[in-house]
Amino acid sequence: MAFLAQYNRHVTTGQRVNAERLALLGWGRAILLQLAHPLVAAGVAEHSSFRGGPAANVRRLHSTVRAMLDLSFGTPEDIRRAVGHINAIHDRVNGTLREAAGRFCAGTPYTANDPDLLVWVDATVRDSMVLAYELFVGPLSAGDRDRYWVEGEDITTALRVPPNARIQSPSQFTRYYAEMLASRTLAVSTDARALAQEIVWPRATRALWPASRLHRATTVGLLPADLRDAYGLSWSDADQRALQRWARVIRASRRLMPQSMALWPRARAVARDHEATSGTLY
Repeated sequence: MAFLAQYNRHVTTGQRVNAERLALLGWGRAILLQLAHPLVAAGVAEHSSFRGGPAANVRRLHSTVRAMLDLSFGTPEDIRRAVGHINAIHDRVNGTLREAAGRFCAGTPYTANDPDLLVWVDATVRDSMVLAYELFVGPLSAGDRDRYWVEGEDITTALRVPPNARIQSPSQFTRYYAEMLASRTLAVSTDARALAQEIVWPRATRALWPASRLHRATTVGLLPADLRDAYGLSWSDADQRALQRWARVIRASRRLMPQSMALWPRARAVARDHEATSGTLY
């Protein structure tokens, strides 16, 4: 654990969280939160590869992980390339809502560059990554949680998230989420329910037990209960106990896990670069 203690002293909180492969367990929850916004669900349903089969899903996951690592650990050129790629995708995502959902009427136009949607997507990823990190890796201090939310403003601004609208603390996210529900901005549409089946039980992992069970437990179990019900996803007391058992076993395993297995190679390279410039031995 000496490596990890040294590593954590020399990286941002965002790098510390994003370095962990286990933090990916929060991504399914983040996607379901995002799809609960009818305009996001419409854009994903009409412009993404979610229904393209296992091979398309694997390619999409690989591309998303690569972008995350570029933005978290990349050179300035890596970051510029990732930002340009993401913005170019967003430029192509435009359309109109096919059916009414929540406060949105059929025919409501959408674009992936809508500032409100960009804020929602950014906030759901941050909230879900921290939740997964604390459940499966270990706790963060209150200060680290706050820092995670405020870090990376230059990058999110380049990704067209309005700086004055970004959610910047866990407590602000709690209020924001409640407002989104109360205003009926969040409403699980027909598109969202159809997409959720592929998120909860992705075809690429259905035959891989226990990975598929863990993915389902994390994706459904960490979702707020009101949205879980809106999606029609079952969740019992037995399911909750099973998730808690998974979390205990994984946290214990993480303490014994080699860093070469636990951390992304790009994240470990940050430690090697620091060693080369400062002489610190990891």
